[in-house]
Amino acid sequence: MIKRIKNKISYEYRKFIDTILPGYCYKSRFLSSLYYFAFSSEFGRECSAVLAGKAKYLQDIKVQESNFYLLVRNTHRIEKGLLMRPMRKVFAVDYIGETVDSYVGFIKKRDQSHTKQLKWFTDVLTAYFEAVASSAVIDREREKFLKSKTLLTGVIPEVRSIPYLREEAKLTSISYEQFFELNRQRRSVRWFKNQPVERQKIDKAILAAIQAPSACNRQPFEYRVFDDPALVQKVREFPMGTKGYAHSIQTFIVVVGNLDAYFSERDRHLIYVDASLANMALMLALETLSLSSCPINWPDIESRELMMEKFLSLSTHQRPIMCLGVGYPDFTGKVAFSEKRSLDQIRKFN
Repeated sequence: MIKRIKNKISYEYRKFIDTILPGYCYKSRFLSSLYYFAFSSEFGRECSAVLAGKAKYLQDIKVQESNFYLLVRNTHRIEKGLLMRPMRKVFAVDYIGETVDSYVGFIKKRDQSHTKQLKWFTDVLTAYFEAVASSAVIDREREKFLKSKTLLTGVIPEVRSIPYLREEAKLTSISYEQFFELNRQRRSVRWFKNQPVERQKIDKAILAAIQAPSACNRQPFEYRVFDDPALVQKVREFPMGTKGYAHSIQTFIVVVGNLDAYFSERDRHLIYVDASLANMALMLALETLSLSSCPINWPDIESRELMMEKFLSLSTHQRPIMCLGVGYPDFTGKVAFSEKRSLDQIRKFN
């Protein structure tokens, strides 16, 4: 009897917290914050991850004397300055110091996994110091840069990775109709042949995916690819929504976001935006390689987060974004029709 009463009280309390209180607390930011502080921990992991990312970003600058994401972001900002019409004779003065400092630190580490981007950093900074006018700050940073650059003699090819003019004659001949049909062809496939997927094809698809736009070119995500049957069997059970067809998945991809790419909470959503842009390109690329895929939602459920965190050995600043099941399509299995909203329902001008 007492247990029943306790369960009833607990049920009514949870009902009040989940269905009544939100209707009042959403009306102000203070009450909203209070709700998630006192009554719900649903954003706890995200808050911790965002803060951990910010802390790591700052720690890299302090301890390693270089921050890769800062260097990527600022190099991209300088690129935008170089392509402006007209180009200002003096720009980037407020951040060129931290950029060169990070470049110098990066050179000292000589991380061989970023050879192409090291060339990009070097070429853009070279073009910048050739183009801008003289000033006390710019002259000081130019001297530091040129001194550090001498360590790369013979490493950087002559063709420079700097803003360029696209040639109309070299633009793709793919028509809209062909592209539209490719998008219509891509459907969430849940039935795959019992046939291993070649790693070369996965790599090709990812190479296409990473051509997608990313805020300041930071690309704050990575692909964890599993094709070992024993590992696939384990990880495919982590997300929800795979019931009934999980056994059919041949290759399983977990897309992971890196929140240490940002110095401020204002950019916390970009791991989802940038990764989603890339993932759509990934799925279209797979279709051109005779492969199909099924994007799998990753719910923010603590028990599942813990399983994935342990399985992938994730750091606090890393978040699973979504999963993908990949394989050669079994054409004897059906796909959902999934009628889309009409153009008038989803588009508004001005």
